[in-house]
Amino acid sequence: MGSPERDCAAGADAHVAGPAEYEAASDLLRALASPTRVAIVLRLQDRPQCVHEVVGALSLSQPLVSQHLRVLKDAGVVRGNRSGREIIYELVDHHLAHIVTDALTHAMEPRRAAEPARGDGEVSR
Repeated sequence: MGSPERDCAAGADAHVAGPAEYEAASDLLRALASPTRVAIVLRLQDRPQCVHEVVGALSLSQPLVSQHLRVLKDAGVVRGNRSGREIIYELVDHHLAHIVTDALTHAMEPRRAAEPARGDGEVSR
């Protein structure tokens, strides 16, 4: 069994990733850095939806939802497929939903009280 740090990074090899990959990961996280976009990703993890379904579910204006969908589309998080007059949006890759659900789960965990510092300036673990 590996160290916790190694287990957490099982999907990414730091020796293979470089500046371009760090930039791409940063762009993805920036695209997800909005409560509305988090909510949209969570809606789309169940099934593809058109704009008016997302608008109704989130009680937001259509132009606002469309703006957020454009950001997610530009970041490669969602794609839109035209069906008549509507565009059906879906997640490009479902592991993107895991990023959001993991962040949400973490945010809902009780906060640990700050641990007292040890004499050497490090926090005990």
